[in-house]
Amino acid sequence: MLEKYPEKVLKNRKKHITIVDTNQACQQIEANTRTIPGIITQRGCAYAGCKGVVVGPIKDMVHIVHGPIGCAFYAWGTRRNKARADDNTPPEKMFSTLCVSTDMQESDIVFGGEKKLAKMIDEVVEMFHPRAVSICATCPVGLIGDDLGAVAKAAQERHGIQVLSFNCEGYKGVSQSAGHHIANNNLMENVIGTGPERDPNDKYVINILGEYNIGGDGWEMERILGDIGYKVNCVLTGDTSYLEIKNLHQAHLNLVQCHRSINYIAEMMETKYGTPWLKVNFIGVEATKKSLREMALCFGDEELIRKTEEVIAREEARIMPVIEHYRKICQGKTAFAFVGGSRSHHYMHLLRDLGMEVVVAGYEFAHRDDYEGRQVIPTLKIDADSKNIPELHLSPDPEKFKDAHVHLNMSKEKFDELNKKVPLNYYEGMQPDMKDGEIMIDDCNHHELEKMVRALKPDLVFAGVRDKYYVQKLGVPAKQMHSYDYSGPYAGYNGALNFARDVANAITTPAWKLVTAPWEKQTQ
Repeated sequence: MLEKYPEKVLKNRKKHITIVDTNQACQQIEANTRTIPGIITQRGCAYAGCKGVVVGPIKDMVHIVHGPIGCAFYAWGTRRNKARADDNTPPEKMFSTLCVSTDMQESDIVFGGEKKLAKMIDEVVEMFHPRAVSICATCPVGLIGDDLGAVAKAAQERHGIQVLSFNCEGYKGVSQSAGHHIANNNLMENVIGTGPERDPNDKYVINILGEYNIGGDGWEMERILGDIGYKVNCVLTGDTSYLEIKNLHQAHLNLVQCHRSINYIAEMMETKYGTPWLKVNFIGVEATKKSLREMALCFGDEELIRKTEEVIAREEARIMPVIEHYRKICQGKTAFAFVGGSRSHHYMHLLRDLGMEVVVAGYEFAHRDDYEGRQVIPTLKIDADSKNIPELHLSPDPEKFKDAHVHLNMSKEKFDELNKKVPLNYYEGMQPDMKDGEIMIDDCNHHELEKMVRALKPDLVFAGVRDKYYVQKLGVPAKQMHSYDYSGPYAGYNGALNFARDVANAITTPAWKLVTAPWEKQTQ
């Protein structure tokens, strides 16, 4: 696969590929480094990570893309972050499906776009009366030096609402991961913790961080957690509102679903408020059960533990006969998974529920800790790209900080015992769940994907929108996991049913036997 590369490229790409060998104590994989020019990477840019992933789904803010109109395409709900009106956000305050751009032209690049941006803020405030406004920068804005912070500050004084500016120019960092970090920092510094205090009698109050409600995943998770007795304070940022993010600090426990995109806020809230966090996975029947049981242990309440087991038994009795039906179809099949910064790991569990094995897995924008676990973080090198993103140096809030055991309403001794059973504030990464001989690959490109598909002949490939049709031209079904191909939800118990149905349909359709790649036709 690598032999056709020039020597320098080969040397680089070898570091991004690992064949899992559990006999080795620690297998290192290169990640979060610049893609070599000429390699057709599947990564997105920092703007995509900030606006497209973290900020865009906040439903009661108007999000302005400051840049050329082409950059605004992905601002238009293409990730299917579903949202609905509720008690906090009436229909007239929902704006997340709007695409608002300054549509910069050549004259704006020459003379600057600050006046145009200020005028646009005035227009959206007058037209929509949002609770807050965000401005996301694109590459040209950084190059010409528009001062977004100054424009936002002046607009905030004019209109009396918060105007957040995100300097997330696409070229910052090596992938969309930089945009996640920039968004996390801004929300933490300027929004989180500014809401009113909650009712102190509320029990089991949780946030779900890094859940973007694609296809309704967050709603399925809220259904299950609500049945058990949890109060979901905020889902960040799927179907969430600006008002809810202000109150993020009110939770007893943070759940982290997507580690890569949101671990910064989890870590900063631990520092500033003492809020403990738990890495969870609600993709897969067994994974959901494990997460629910660990959550119940965190609160240590016998009634909560009993209710947890009751809901697990109820849901499994309802869905497992159907899952078994699909398992007979899927048993023994293999898959590749290249998606997200945690999702390849998450779907590994759901595919195993169906008797399938992920033989090649990787991420587009992960860091080493997403593969190898957070214990490697102290060893990571700070390079020039990382320095593009300012670090927030937080200290405990003098009024709102509480020790983790106080958040969970238990003694220090009991909390220490809990830490031995449940991995609080930790993520082990994907590697421990892979088997000998399986392949981890970071920032996989089309050449490498084609070679591996031809060699290993997977039954199904899970990838992003850039890979899907390429794989299908090879005659292999591919599932687009950025928006679920208009299906979903795939989280929780109902999600497992949907996913099993879609996977079984994909691998049994006879259409794939009729597909011949265009380049194969030319040689016939």
